[in-house]
Amino acid sequence: MPGAPLLEMRGICKRFSGVVALDNVSLSVGQGEVVALCGENGAGKSTLMKILGGVHQPDAGEIIAEGRPAKISGVADAIRLGVAFIHQELNVLGNLDVAGNVFLGREPRNALGLINSKKIHADAEPFVRRLGLDVSTRTRLDKLSIAQQQMVEIAKALSLNARIIIMDEPTSSLTLAETTRLLDLVCDLSKQGVSVIYISHRLAEIEQCSDRVVVLRDGKNAGELGPDEATHDKVVNLMVGREIKNYYVRSEASKTPGFFKVRNASSALYPRKTVSFDAARGEILGVAGLVGAGRSEIARVIAGMDPCPAKTIALDGQTISIGSPRDAIERGIYLVPENRRTEGLVVEMSVRENVSLPSLKSFSRFGLISRKQERDAARRQVDSLRIKTPGIESRVLNLSGGNQQKVVLGKWLAMDPRVMIFDEPTRGIDVGARAEIYRFMRDLAGRGAVILVISSDMEEVLNISDRIAVMHEGEITGALGRADCTEQNVMQLAVGKRIAAAQPAFNE
Repeated sequence: MPGAPLLEMRGICKRFSGVVALDNVSLSVGQGEVVALCGENGAGKSTLMKILGGVHQPDAGEIIAEGRPAKISGVADAIRLGVAFIHQELNVLGNLDVAGNVFLGREPRNALGLINSKKIHADAEPFVRRLGLDVSTRTRLDKLSIAQQQMVEIAKALSLNARIIIMDEPTSSLTLAETTRLLDLVCDLSKQGVSVIYISHRLAEIEQCSDRVVVLRDGKNAGELGPDEATHDKVVNLMVGREIKNYYVRSEASKTPGFFKVRNASSALYPRKTVSFDAARGEILGVAGLVGAGRSEIARVIAGMDPCPAKTIALDGQTISIGSPRDAIERGIYLVPENRRTEGLVVEMSVRENVSLPSLKSFSRFGLISRKQERDAARRQVDSLRIKTPGIESRVLNLSGGNQQKVVLGKWLAMDPRVMIFDEPTRGIDVGARAEIYRFMRDLAGRGAVILVISSDMEEVLNISDRIAVMHEGEITGALGRADCTEQNVMQLAVGKRIAAAQPAFNE
């Protein structure tokens, strides 16, 4: 059982440009305790943890470590205090190998001051193996998947011998097997006396691994729940201050078969495998599979981001040519990419500029942009999607991850999508915002759009999809109708097994 508080944060306040991010927030962590920190995007979770991790300094309040006041003026102070931070957005260097990332800034050196290559790899090996990461410590990070890079971040935290590990959405890019392994690791760390502050929007994980749940809402403490109290409904009610109904209701729109057809699409990841499928007008088609199955790569091909001359795409009975993202956009095919910061947004630009960027022609006359129309469009999306921002002129860089994702959605919803591809649409998104995103998916399907949803969240893909196409190593192994959409059937297809319930993903 957790002991006396190892660390306490008392009355923490923080403002950014006059906006209150934290208002008298308190948090305590006992030795060996797993504390889940929950709240909607913008509730202050990441800001509170960045203060503990030395990234930000509080405007007011105090931090107590083992009964003594502690000052954390920077990341180095936090590390000396035994705090390790695994950020939601990956903080790795792609041009370094695994060992170099694990010991970045702490490399063992020889008598001449040069990095001891043999020792750094030997020292990194136990941490990599402890996580079950089956890669060489000499592998460059840019050769690994996002999930594998996330595991390297965790190995780095373990190498610091931290007494408190902050995990901010650590499973957002992990497969089911990797998530299970991580949750087992959290339990093992707790037994060894290591404390974990676990931030996640996946409430099933929180119920499984936490000793206590602390909820923030609008920058304030909203409540606290013990392990026997932390049910899904109670956590959600504390987070959003309201009951969320019809969370997973699917679209009842009439379906027009064969409205969107893709044939012989292949990616550089699996150049000898092809993907073909049909999607009905008004259908939400889930695309499931393990990380590395090639789902995102096919989405990029359909959206014109990656080349594939052999593919054939038909929309509403007409064959169309897509050789670039502009071609896809002009035909109403839009992609919400997995990596929102590098591919979905220009983070240095404002909310207004990001929302209007793909549709500037509609705001222009004689080559001049109507700022009023642009501002009106941005405000509509901010209001409709409930984007938490000081204003439409605020830089996207300063928004929380969930609100950045909403800006990505806003720029496409401001147009008229015929096919909308969502790649991991709710990664790092809170439960309230998820419900809103699902509602927009249903509304778009109801207006006749085709919705493709690529998701590693099994609960999500099972509950929102009218049908699920499952990929394994670059090809679709089968499609499941609503009645056959079960976790067991999806997983069988995801590992390459053929099952009786599976149907072809397209009709000739």
